[in-house]
Order: sequence, then C-alpha cells, then structure tokens
Amino acid sequence: MNDAELPPSETRPVSFDRRMLESLVCPLTQGTLDYDAARCELVSRGAGLAYPIRDGIPLMLVDEARRIED
Repeated sequence: MNDAELPPSETRPVSFDRRMLESLVCPLTQGTLDYDAARCELVSRGAGLAYPIRDGIPLMLVDEARRIED
C-alpha cells in the first residue's frame, strides 16, 4: 500500500530539511528554534511554543503553535 492509498492520518511523515533551521526563527521572539523529530515540531524555548511541521513545511504561525511547559 502506498501513501496515496492511506487515509490522511496514516500517511508516512515527510522529512524536514534541518538546514532550514539556519534561517528560521521564532516569529514571536525572533529567537532560535530546536527541532523535535519525535513530535515533528520546531520548538521556541523563549516563547514556550512548538510550531508544527506538516508535509515537511513548518507552520510558523503563533495561532498554529502548541503551548509547551518547561
């Protein structure tokens, strides 16, 4: 079975190009981001937010981010 035959919730994760981290910053704090491969997110420790990566594309919108606890 290929990805086209799978329901959206069961598709294989698309890889994230880690070289993007060199140019991406948190839109709220302008600080650096950490890549969390397990959750497929970019984490801004300064803002306490985790931005999702969907289909290999980081969604750098505060409204889309998940609040994280330290």
